[in-house]
Amino acid sequence: MKTRPGPIGRWLTLIAVAGVLALPAPSQADSDPRAVQIADQVRHALGGGERWDSLAGVRWSFEYALNDTIRTDRRHAWDKRTGWHRVEGKNRAGQRLVIVHRISQPEGRAWVDGKAIEGDSLQKLLKLGTSLWINDAYWAFMPYKLRDPGVTVKMDGESRANGKMHDRLALTFADVGETPGDRYWVSVDRATHRIETWEMVLEGNQPPADTWTLEGWEEHGRLWFPTAKRNGNRTVYTRHIETVEGFPPGTFDAL
Repeated sequence: MKTRPGPIGRWLTLIAVAGVLALPAPSQADSDPRAVQIADQVRHALGGGERWDSLAGVRWSFEYALNDTIRTDRRHAWDKRTGWHRVEGKNRAGQRLVIVHRISQPEGRAWVDGKAIEGDSLQKLLKLGTSLWINDAYWAFMPYKLRDPGVTVKMDGESRANGKMHDRLALTFADVGETPGDRYWVSVDRATHRIETWEMVLEGNQPPADTWTLEGWEEHGRLWFPTAKRNGNRTVYTRHIETVEGFPPGTFDAL
């Protein structure tokens, strides 16, 4: 489910986590009925699964901060209806990188410091664009993804923190994303139905899990989004969120 460093990391610093981003799954036979009910309550409390599913498009930023210093900064535009995606950032050489592509398809264009990239290098960048979308969109929209295809949700206990009761859901994945061996747990506030913490053991890693808190909730287009995820001195910001009904001409075909 995550995008790893390595070839991708040589272009842009990534924090390793991702997930499947697709249409909601009508069938989750292995999921617990109670866990499915809670997952649906989460989506409803955020503004409704149907509203999210019918959303035409969204813009947002992905920023990774270490000790309050921004190490990674990317901007995204995603047409949810057509699958076209635009991502802009800088590579490690400090050059401006723009990738415009159809997600998971060998179709699109890319530029480095304004120079169009062609051939095999272009195809590598188009694959990079999909990996960045998987990673950055999951950080931004994870609370809406509990009912995606291939996601199994099960009850994993309850807890009391700060005077509030929480239900803990365990998420596993089947044949989705780039690292389906990832394991996630989310703690849902029974009163607000919002996810307050997100624990993860990434594919190839061993417990204990990393725990991230979801903070900075904002409403955009009658949908709620957490704009900061924190783990000690690390913060992932998913800000500058804009829900849109359409994109200006040239968004997905020009520099």
